[in-house]
Amino acid sequence: MKLVQRDHYLNRLYAVKDVPDIKVITGVRRSGKSKLMDSFIEMISTDSTNIVHIKLNMKKYELLLNPDNLYKYIEEKHDPQKDNYLFVDEIQLCEGFERVINGIYEEELYNIFLTGSNAFLLSSDLATLFGGRVCEISMYPFSFSEYLRYYPSSRIDESFDDYVKRGGMSGSYLYKSDEDARKYVNGIYRTTIVKDIITKYKVENEDLLLMIGDFLMDNVGNQTSIRNVASKLTSGTYKTNDKTVGSYIDYYCKSFLFYPIQRYDIKGKRYLESDKKYYLSDLSFRFSEIGTKNADYGHLYENIVAIELLRRGYEVYVGKLYDKEIDFVAIKEGSKIYIQVSDDISREDTFQREVKPLLSIKDAYPKLLIARTKHEESQHEGIRIIDIARWLDSSQI
Repeated sequence: MKLVQRDHYLNRLYAVKDVPDIKVITGVRRSGKSKLMDSFIEMISTDSTNIVHIKLNMKKYELLLNPDNLYKYIEEKHDPQKDNYLFVDEIQLCEGFERVINGIYEEELYNIFLTGSNAFLLSSDLATLFGGRVCEISMYPFSFSEYLRYYPSSRIDESFDDYVKRGGMSGSYLYKSDEDARKYVNGIYRTTIVKDIITKYKVENEDLLLMIGDFLMDNVGNQTSIRNVASKLTSGTYKTNDKTVGSYIDYYCKSFLFYPIQRYDIKGKRYLESDKKYYLSDLSFRFSEIGTKNADYGHLYENIVAIELLRRGYEVYVGKLYDKEIDFVAIKEGSKIYIQVSDDISREDTFQREVKPLLSIKDAYPKLLIARTKHEESQHEGIRIIDIARWLDSSQI
């Protein structure tokens, strides 16, 4: 398989490599966490470093599935004359791993890096497992810029159209036919549901769980009312309620299949709890699960932008200003940017509809309209207008 060095994540790991907290790489299954760990080990390996790398899913490490054996092995590999780094892949395969890792941490023997199944290393569980002494590195599927490095091309517009449907699950790139690639992606989606949701949370109604997933996929870019979802999914066959639907949606988010985006009142400068939006971690899951039906590309592009903003380290919110909605309020290091996302803005009425909410905002923070223009960047009354493919391929906001 062709390897693309994922500099963004390598730099993130390097920045925290000597921070004493336990570093945990999280993200949706098959997003490249283990490969990232391999690349980082190669990056920091010198004569002055002692690297202990354990892949618990490999036969050679089978004896280390016993926690006592794992602890003894790690302790014996420690070299007091060097900088010690411990990397453990699939840590959850060792029952009682948290006691081992916490013990190593307390003895200050190593800088510790972990990956593992989402069923055991969910963001919400990390503080409980390791007493809050955790630095989480969130990983996402391939960005469009990474896709272009995998498939170099000067035809950026055609590449973007391909990326929208193929997505960023790079393991699917090995398959020559679209059908086989979709089957691969769908296998990841279904495995995640079974192992990270149904098994962990003992979900009894798998059909209802899948229906909720399909609903969220079909509804990206729209506000989601849990009460309305429960009402729509209740029929003569299925009976459900707000609590069940809310729990199932939460499970999808904890498995990194979806990311919830909270609403933000721009005028009142406060966060709103009701009717969040949910964005899919990668659009390839949507195309593999429900196909191209009801494909509103404006909303699909919105999904891509939401994940890209998260990937770039922004806090992301859906903006509300009186009766108007701004697709995203992106915040980082005390600065904000207001963003609208659209498909085709060549029609004057569509263009005016998209810029009107941005023009209603009276503060001085930057405003950006990302659309499928296929042109170079332009401006309108202080609003930057940029093509989505070119924005995604740029490191600039």
